[in-house]
Amino acid sequence: MKDNSRFKDLNENLTINTVSSGIVAAIFGCTGPALIIIGGASSGGLTHEQTISWLFAVYFFGGLLGLFLSMKYKQPIAGAYSIAGAVLVAAALSHFSLPEAIGAYLVANLMVLILGVSGLIDKVMNWIPVPIVMGMIVGVMMRFAIEMIASVEVSPLLAGSAIIVYLFSSRFIKKVPPVLSALVVSVLLALVINEFNFSNVQSSFVLPQLEMPAFSVNAIMSLSIPLAILIICTENAQTTGILMAKGFKPPSSAMAVFGSIFGFFASFFGAHAVNTAGPMTAICASDESGKKEGRYAASALNGVLFASFGVFAAYVVPIVIAMPAVIVSTIAGLAMIGVLLSSLKIAFSDSKFQMGAFFAFIIGMSGVNFFNIGAPLWAIVGSILVSLLIERHDFEKKIKTEQNLKPGV
Repeated sequence: MKDNSRFKDLNENLTINTVSSGIVAAIFGCTGPALIIIGGASSGGLTHEQTISWLFAVYFFGGLLGLFLSMKYKQPIAGAYSIAGAVLVAAALSHFSLPEAIGAYLVANLMVLILGVSGLIDKVMNWIPVPIVMGMIVGVMMRFAIEMIASVEVSPLLAGSAIIVYLFSSRFIKKVPPVLSALVVSVLLALVINEFNFSNVQSSFVLPQLEMPAFSVNAIMSLSIPLAILIICTENAQTTGILMAKGFKPPSSAMAVFGSIFGFFASFFGAHAVNTAGPMTAICASDESGKKEGRYAASALNGVLFASFGVFAAYVVPIVIAMPAVIVSTIAGLAMIGVLLSSLKIAFSDSKFQMGAFFAFIIGMSGVNFFNIGAPLWAIVGSILVSLLIERHDFEKKIKTEQNLKPGV
């Protein structure tokens, strides 16, 4: 009976707003990121079958993760995989065999599981000041808005029409999400002017390949530790910050625990990581998704579409490759506007941690990468160091406030 009520509630919340956000999020996640894996598999020397298996694993299990977390916690939590991790793995595949890489993936998931079960992730996220997290989110996500504007230079007609339709739809068509209007118009226009490139579309069904792991100390040191750090401090941290910005209380430890469990099974098919996805969570959690309590339906739908993409990857990937890149970048930028505005407000509206929030913003926006670890983690680490040096009194006030809020204190 309880399961029936869950699905009845989901069905009631599948409105035009949540459906459009779920579709936009899926299109975003199944286009550019998929091309990164395809390119990485090619440079790493994987066969066509191994590439399709890798795509199946990250999308199928990532979709299931998002669907599960959305239904369990009634929050718009999208599941996917680490794009930065895919880039890291692509470079490492020239040094390690696929079985050795899979062994490293399993160890990385074990690390994330231990940290999640221990509750350390929740403790760390509670200790980090909210303005710093929001500053990092703005810095990391700002590139989507910048790429949206840059797309106008690349294709004034497609990108420009999408932005104009979005603005007019926001003003005059209240019942239809403006991002959906922009997407429909830009896709139809691209078809009319023949911007889709279907010349090389070839597809055939490929069964996912089960691979047995081999454990190498070098592979574990080179892949397991960086992947675990990326999942916890980059991917899940973004998702947590975005949900906080939209007024949710994200289950940080649970996201790590269930992500590692799904990731463990996905590893045997070549998946480097399965985790929550910041950008797609941002789309599903946006105000365009409708009322707050129903936005989880957007990420649930996104999960279904993601899992379906994984199953039919061999057929769908050629169509993804044919889609004009400017449509993806423009629609993604438009979908991020609400999250950027709310995150900016939270990051810089308070007088506390302003220097830390500013450094989190600029480090996140810089896109720096040290030791194969991306800007989101360095934005958090660097800005906390700045705040501890410049704004130590804000940390002291935060600690005292939390101590006063504890029961019995």
